[in-house]
Amino acid sequence: MNTKEFAKDLIDYIYKSPNSFYAVDTSKKLLDENGFNEIKLNEKWDLEVGGKYYITKNSSALIAFKINTKDIEKEGFKIIGSHSDSPSFRIKPNFEMKAENTYLKLNTECYGGPILSTWLDRPLSIAGRVVIKGENILKPIERLININKPICIIPNVAIHLNRSVNEGYKYNKQKDMLPLIGLINNTLENNNLLIKEIANALNIEKSEILDFDLFLYEYEKGCLMGINEEFISTGRLDNLSMAHASLHALINANGKKGINLISIFDNEEIGSSTKQGADSNMLLNTLERICISLGKDREEFFTSMYSSFMISADLAHGVHPNMAEKHDPTNRPVLGRGPVIKINANQSYTSDAYSSSIYKCICKEANVDYQEFVNRSDERGGSTIGPISSTHIDIPSVDIGSPILAMHSIRELGSVKDHYDIYKTFNTFFEV
Repeated sequence: MNTKEFAKDLIDYIYKSPNSFYAVDTSKKLLDENGFNEIKLNEKWDLEVGGKYYITKNSSALIAFKINTKDIEKEGFKIIGSHSDSPSFRIKPNFEMKAENTYLKLNTECYGGPILSTWLDRPLSIAGRVVIKGENILKPIERLININKPICIIPNVAIHLNRSVNEGYKYNKQKDMLPLIGLINNTLENNNLLIKEIANALNIEKSEILDFDLFLYEYEKGCLMGINEEFISTGRLDNLSMAHASLHALINANGKKGINLISIFDNEEIGSSTKQGADSNMLLNTLERICISLGKDREEFFTSMYSSFMISADLAHGVHPNMAEKHDPTNRPVLGRGPVIKINANQSYTSDAYSSSIYKCICKEANVDYQEFVNRSDERGGSTIGPISSTHIDIPSVDIGSPILAMHSIRELGSVKDHYDIYKTFNTFFEV
């Protein structure tokens, strides 16, 4: 694929992945199509050199890897980490709310840190995981559900009734951000309207539904835009763009050394402290099980791990054309000029001189320009999976990502060229 084709493939990947559950499902299908085999966490692993494998956790996180050689004590693991989740709104239990005996709303809670105003007046849909009764009460069945039509909207209040809206209005998540799903009339007079919709979509009885993890998402698909179609405009660039690039690098790279591995964690947007997040032993346990299956003892596991390197891939803040003063005076990454190495003296990012130098050499080998990001010293920045992963896997790690604008908006803006360039660096990393 050329640069634009790769960006269009990303838009398709994101559109098929309205939340972390679907991101993993879409990724699994891509891996299946390219000869990867799923292995189960609760079964014994029988891995072979030359094999291509993946595991999933909670249906919302995924680890995939290629075993290039058995000599991993010296060649180690080449790891790229990203995450599957994005800021959104989760539907609460007992979610139906009536207003004025006319409007039907959904009760939701905020997931992560979205830019709230961007969710207003947008056609929204609902997708996620539904859990239904199984034969064993300890093993219920999971089904994915995507309503896949513009089913609800969070309407703005007219400026005539909210004169301060353009002067810094503070949105209340419990009051202002509840989506409207319909008008109560003869067809909507009964309770459990959405449950009925879900049951019909899954072709099951309502009584079979035990629980669900359902989220809102923007219904409209992303697009290429700009006078030369140089921009990618879509939701969930953060961080499905890094998952997409790492998946394709894993599939396409012709690696000869060690083990190439990608880890797509969940729950980064809420701190990663879950069984499927970066602040768990999910990745560490997987690395050890790979070593055990290849006949390595615990000492050889440790030597393999300490011969490894990790790229923590999350997106970076490009200098905003209308608010350039928000950025550091001398480190000013912009869209279209290549991947960004993220640096912080207080280790909000894992990059240090050693790990940054490695990624700079990878960029040079891939013939890709790189940029560097440091927060203004009087501004508090964000963090990502890198520092969290380092508390479990204490190996050299660098935090990098493509620069974007409007991070955590319902519609983020990235660069077509940057996405292809970062894929090239991932591919090179897996091949050197």
